[in-house]
Amino acid sequence: MYKRVRLKDTVEVPPEELGDVSPDLVKRLLQDKLEGRMDEEVGSVVSITDVHDIGEGTVLPNHPGVYYKADFDAVTFDPQMQEVVDGTVVEVVEFGAFVGIGPVDGLLHVSQISDEYLAFDGENQQLASNESNRTLGVDDAVRARIVTKSIDERNPRDSKIGLTAKQPGLGKHGWLEEDHEKQEATAGE
Repeated sequence: MYKRVRLKDTVEVPPEELGDVSPDLVKRLLQDKLEGRMDEEVGSVVSITDVHDIGEGTVLPNHPGVYYKADFDAVTFDPQMQEVVDGTVVEVVEFGAFVGIGPVDGLLHVSQISDEYLAFDGENQQLASNESNRTLGVDDAVRARIVTKSIDERNPRDSKIGLTAKQPGLGKHGWLEEDHEKQEATAGE
């Protein structure tokens, strides 16, 4: 889920920038330092939006820059357990599909996509069912639930998010539309 949060952090202003320690400068330095980083408490920092308060600078021995504490607003993406998310399939592999949900990808394991057996079709980059002829491929829109979450702050690319689409109302958007149309046709009889 995306959130707007108020955070505090310390940023080093290099000596060549000390003539103009402005909110714009501090914002740029905070963006360079924090955007794209993962934090267990706030999630992934997507954007620094506003700088509100810049404290007094602190000089540390043997460090050329001056350190400033700043209060600022940021937009973060913090996936929550059991949250239902919409995403797009970005890669299909033998064991499942990677789904882009915001700034991170989650794994939709082949066992968590459908009750039907899905075979990997490497040539067409898709998972296909022989029973219903349904396929899941790159660029398909998917609705899934977050079932596991392991955030690695030091190496955000090693963070893992597990997804499931086996519950009612979850799955490839096209499949959901087909199921809805079948239900309406059955109800109309």
